[in-house]
Amino acid sequence: MLAGAAVMLLVLGLVNFYIGWHLSVLLQEWLPGMNIAVYWSVFLVISFSYLIGRIPLPQALKPVGRLFKVAGSYYLACMEFAVIMLPLTDLLYGVLALAGVGLSAFVTEAGATLLAMLAIFLIWGSRNAWSTVVRSHRLNVDKSIGTSVPLTVAVASDLHLGNIVGNRHLRRMVKEMNAMNPDIVLLAGDVLDDSIEPFIRNGMDQQLKLLKARYGVYAVLGNHEYYGGSIAQYTEVMKNIGIQVLQDEVVEVSGVYVVGRKDKTAEAMEAGGRLSVDALLEGVDRTKPIIMMDHQPTGFGIASQAGVDVLLSGHTHRGQIAPNHWITRRLFELDWGYLLKNKLHVIVSSGYGTWGPPIRLASRSELIKLEIVLEGSRSYGDEPVSPAAKPVLI
Repeated sequence: MLAGAAVMLLVLGLVNFYIGWHLSVLLQEWLPGMNIAVYWSVFLVISFSYLIGRIPLPQALKPVGRLFKVAGSYYLACMEFAVIMLPLTDLLYGVLALAGVGLSAFVTEAGATLLAMLAIFLIWGSRNAWSTVVRSHRLNVDKSIGTSVPLTVAVASDLHLGNIVGNRHLRRMVKEMNAMNPDIVLLAGDVLDDSIEPFIRNGMDQQLKLLKARYGVYAVLGNHEYYGGSIAQYTEVMKNIGIQVLQDEVVEVSGVYVVGRKDKTAEAMEAGGRLSVDALLEGVDRTKPIIMMDHQPTGFGIASQAGVDVLLSGHTHRGQIAPNHWITRRLFELDWGYLLKNKLHVIVSSGYGTWGPPIRLASRSELIKLEIVLEGSRSYGDEPVSPAAKPVLI
């Protein structure tokens, strides 16, 4: 772990030196006589501010730590933009130089262009992060609970509640999910952004308490709850506001099974790991509808063979910032959207909140509304599956 951390810091240092050198060239062009020592001191503090903000500090200095973390989160977005754009700029510079083109004004013009593009990227990405889309899916399941009324399920994943995603965004989520008039509300992991401290300090549990569902509100753990190390406290807080955190547990509500798996992180961070799907579903009546939450989108085939009808995941954020979605698309069988695996309906959400910078590009903050149509609640001519994912902007 120490070797891995050292390598990560080395790479991060080299990347930031590359970015910082380019910025220093531009600023010296615009501000002749700039004190380079002062510049590098300020730049290094900013470039490592996200890590600085995660250092445990005395109570009196915690607001300073939060400021560093927020500033550092935005810098992470700027860093990704720079890592993509600066090599392209250097390549263009080299090509023009080889072609004998005069480059006397290149630094100023290229710098101004990149800063304008960065501003657009931050504004557009912020809009995508805070302006939420509701995606609706109509799913047909060949099982019955003896009612003619479809089951409405409201789903949110990856809230990442903390110092960046706070009560304002949370209030909008609660309002929108309650407006769905759901039978069940499901929170598919990463409700917390690591630390539980800002969740408690800002009374976010009291906002979550306002979620209303006919048959209850249920959650599962994500990897960030494990990273935060406060699972026992978190589950107790959630229990006190009427939200059950399912940890390899199954509950039956109105003839429907809601299954919550421990996050895959448990395999590395808990002595007992987590149960297999078959072990978790032992004794479950497979003729009844089974909705399962598993934060990380893996094991679709196993869930399908076990008789699960609907599998809900998040975790990927759909890469959050392009072109990261090219990576998540290759890492997971489904990194975002809808998939029919035999008779299993799989839905992977891009998440409601954000990790790190509150910036999204090629992904959106989203909530999921499911209308699960069971046997006996279908009208003539219904198709086996109708996953209409028509987005509604809120």
